[in-house]
Amino acid sequence: MTRLSIVHKTAYKYNRRVTLSYNEARMTPLTDPQQVVLESSLKVSPSHASVSTYRDYWGTRVTAFDMQVPHERLEVVATATVEVHRTERVATEDDIVGWDVIGSEVTRDEFSDWLPQSRLSGPGEEVLAIVPGVVAGKNPHEAAMAIFEWMRGEMTYMKGTTGVTTNAEEAWNQRQGVCQDLAHLAIGALRSCGIPARYVSGYIHPRSSAAIGEAVAGQSHAWLEWWDGEWRSWDPTNHKPAGDFHVTVARGRDYRDVPPLKGVLSGGGGSALAVTVEITRLA
Repeated sequence: MTRLSIVHKTAYKYNRRVTLSYNEARMTPLTDPQQVVLESSLKVSPSHASVSTYRDYWGTRVTAFDMQVPHERLEVVATATVEVHRTERVATEDDIVGWDVIGSEVTRDEFSDWLPQSRLSGPGEEVLAIVPGVVAGKNPHEAAMAIFEWMRGEMTYMKGTTGVTTNAEEAWNQRQGVCQDLAHLAIGALRSCGIPARYVSGYIHPRSSAAIGEAVAGQSHAWLEWWDGEWRSWDPTNHKPAGDFHVTVARGRDYRDVPPLKGVLSGGGGSALAVTVEITRLA
């Protein structure tokens, strides 16, 4: 078990005054069988915003705020304390379903959200031609692990070469990207085999050696989950399952379902953005 304190700050400074805006924040971690949110808050500045919360289709907690007074800046500060007790069970033959189950009408119906390619997960014709050779002769679990190992040899983690609108095919063509791109490519490859897969956004504590009480610069992070009889996680950036230093915020088909902050505004004329994530291990 790991207890983590997270402070996520996002600040916009607009070039010109914004007359009104509507925004949605997805920054509050989930409580699920692998983690418990002990406390959380989200504060918006200026404080004139009308704030409400709801759960979206994917189960993510969304904080919506409507700013109808002129403003030249916007700051959102999300804080949370989360206990993570994530355990990855070793896959056994009894846990893993066969391709007949993966391809059945029942499975396709149950996991209909997680099987079709989305706008960002489509890996392109080259990958679609490669994947069948990677997974040949393997059961669904072995196939997923083979895809991850194949990707590890092909893709390089590189900041600054992609953006939030980059899709899996574009990342593949460059053979590089960030956590979001690696997750999209893996998801697209899995779905091309008929294996249900979903995008996970959250936070990662980057340094397990940090002392208890030591605040470190954390990261917003992305990984994936796939189903081969049960849901399992994989972090393609670090080439391992998600662990006690991963905190889940949202799940969706791809990044477009789970952006930390999005909105529409009138005015502004462009903006400067500053984002920081600070994570402290408490236990």
